[in-house]
Amino acid sequence: MLEIYQIPCLQDNYGFLVHDPETGATATIDTPEVAPINQALAAKGWRLTHILNTHHHFDHAGGNEELKARWNCQVVGAAIDAERIPGIDVALADGDTLTLGSKQARIIEVPGHTSGHIAYYFAADEVAFVGDTLFALGCGRLFEGTPEQMSESLGKIMALPDATTVYCAHEYTEANAAFAVTMEPANPALQQRVKEIQSLRAAGKPTVPTSIGLERATNPFVRSDSAELQAVLNLSGADEVAVFAETRRRKDHF
Repeated sequence: MLEIYQIPCLQDNYGFLVHDPETGATATIDTPEVAPINQALAAKGWRLTHILNTHHHFDHAGGNEELKARWNCQVVGAAIDAERIPGIDVALADGDTLTLGSKQARIIEVPGHTSGHIAYYFAADEVAFVGDTLFALGCGRLFEGTPEQMSESLGKIMALPDATTVYCAHEYTEANAAFAVTMEPANPALQQRVKEIQSLRAAGKPTVPTSIGLERATNPFVRSDSAELQAVLNLSGADEVAVFAETRRRKDHF
C-alpha cells in the first residue's frame, strides 16, 4: 500500500507525501511550503522523486522550483495549464495515467476553482488527491470556472467508490460545517459529523482526510438532489447546476 504522510503548511494548507515502499518513489502533492516538506522527507528518510501539482495557485505550486533544484525531481501538472505550472516536466490530461514507482494514478480534470485543475486517483489504494476542488463539507471558490464546470467536476469525484479516502488541501472543515447546517439543518448524518468535527478541532487534530461516502451524505455542494436543500434555497425541483450555483453563491456571502 502507498504510505501517505500529511504535512501542515502555511496557515491552513496541507501537503502530502505519497511513498511507494516497493520502489522508494516519493511524490509531494503540491508544494505549499518548502521547509516542512523537506523536514518531513528527512524525518521519513525518503527521497523526493515527483511533484504532483493539482493547480497553479502559489500555495500549491510556489515551492516547485526550489524543491526541483534540491531533489532533481519530476514536476507533473495539467496539460491545459502547463504554462502556469513552474518547472513542469510532464503534462497530463483527463484519463491519462501517471506512474509513481509501482503505483498508478488516473488523472481527472476537475476545472472550476481554476481552469486547469486536476485530481490524482490511485484506484488500487482507494485514495484521491483533489486539491481545492472538493473540501470536507465544501468546495473551492469559482475563481476561473463556471457553476456548470464545477458541478460536473464534483460529479466526477463523487463517482468514485464510497470507500475512497479523499485528501483535500485545506483545513476549512469547521467553517464549512457552520454553513452546511444552515443548508440542511435536519440532516442527521450532518449533525453527527459536526459533533465529530468540533471534537477533532478542540483536540487540535485534522479533519482531513475525508471519504467519498461521508461527503455524499453530508456535503451540501454534492447534494443538489436533497429535497431539504432545495427547499431552503427556494429551488424545489430545480436542476443540479442551479441548486449548486445558489449554494455556492450563498457560501460566498456567508
